[in-house]
Amino acid sequence: MSSGSDVITDLVNRFTYHAPKEGQPKKYEDIREYALGLAKHVVSNTPASREQSLALTHIEEAVFWANAAIARKE
Repeated sequence: MSSGSDVITDLVNRFTYHAPKEGQPKKYEDIREYALGLAKHVVSNTPASREQSLALTHIEEAVFWANAAIARKE
């Protein structure tokens, strides 16, 4: 179980701006480029629908969380 101070430390990390460090912008770009390819593949191979929209939203979320992992943990 986490202590109260561990929780506060985690919250501070989550809500603090993390300026990009050397090498990180390239990682962000690579993730976005890969996700864009997947998003295009989804659009090209599925009918326009709620399900397609959700798939695209989840790709966006995956990019967000992957980039957050880099920003917060490196």
